[in-house]
Amino acid sequence: MAQFIEFLMNHWILSGLWLGLSVTFILYLQAKAGSALSPQQATLLVNRQDGVILDIRDSKAFENGHIVDAINIPLAKLKERLKELEKFRDKPLVVVCQLGQQSGDAVKLLEENGFSAVSRMRGGMAEWQTQGLPAIK
Repeated sequence: MAQFIEFLMNHWILSGLWLGLSVTFILYLQAKAGSALSPQQATLLVNRQDGVILDIRDSKAFENGHIVDAINIPLAKLKERLKELEKFRDKPLVVVCQLGQQSGDAVKLLEENGFSAVSRMRGGMAEWQTQGLPAIK
């Protein structure tokens, strides 16, 4: 530990740059991903505000288990199938992927196309299943 502190003191410019880049990277990832909801918050949003779950995983993963009443549009086809979501424009949308990493791209695309209440589910379907929440096949 003493050597680490000594390194920081001797190389304060390098350490400051590393810290600045780390903070910038974290802020970039948060801004890119949009707002995140826990599985419980997503459930409350669907139940209380008539929200809609949009599952962006491929069809095979969707068929292996998904959230009740979720709409499946794979991320690769989302841009060309946006018209299917027009009737949900005024409802809150919760985007779900497998691990919560790809849903940020879908949120950004939806927001660019005029969907205002779009969130992503933190941890995706993996977190949903880890918490023992119901999924249908």
